[in-house]
Amino acid sequence: MPQSNGRRTTRRDIYRKLRQMVLTLELAPGAALSENELAASLGVSRTPVRESLILLAQEGLVQVFPKIGSFVSRVDPAQVADAQFLREAVELASLEDLPERLDTDIVAELRDNLERQRAGGLGLEEFFALDEEFHQGLLRLSGHGNAWTTVAAAKGHLDRARRLGLHGHESPAVFADQHLEIFAAVADGDVPLARARMRGHLRAVFNDIERIRAHAPELFAADPSTVPVRRSVVVWE
Repeated sequence: MPQSNGRRTTRRDIYRKLRQMVLTLELAPGAALSENELAASLGVSRTPVRESLILLAQEGLVQVFPKIGSFVSRVDPAQVADAQFLREAVELASLEDLPERLDTDIVAELRDNLERQRAGGLGLEEFFALDEEFHQGLLRLSGHGNAWTTVAAAKGHLDRARRLGLHGHESPAVFADQHLEIFAAVADGDVPLARARMRGHLRAVFNDIERIRAHAPELFAADPSTVPVRRSVVVWE
């Protein structure tokens, strides 16, 4: 029995690691995947890698082509739009449920988060983590913090598009400013303004997709049924 538990833990850990590598673009959209190479780099056998790739394929983050191989899925704008629809519906609805008296502890956490967002020298992943923490904090403020798990599970393609968008900006300051405007409206009790600013903030990813696709169309899915070619893919230079 202990061996079985250890095996499940290894598979779960490898799945989480590979999923994170896909979401952070360490494994670029369209990149060919080798079970042998991944297993060697992670220090495990091929079995948990193979099982993890199957799970990622079920999420649409990996494509498996018989007799050809496995590839990281290119970012699918249609799936980005679906995830964006879900996220926007949840986050805008949560703003309607804000209590008259806001939780002072959560408000303090959000203020601290905003200060850290505006600190100089933040790396992309550092800012992305603060971004996620900010949005989750707003859900907690409305009493719907548990909804974040559902949102997070559905936005794999969206998160990759967001990271590509961050790569395309000289600084994440524009997004930090948008967060500050959303929070200011929330703190003032102006729900309509908070909703309008949140909607514009969340939909900015669509402009980023069009801008990046013009520069690097190979990162995006044109026809999901197209069989990819094994070649190197560079996310950003």
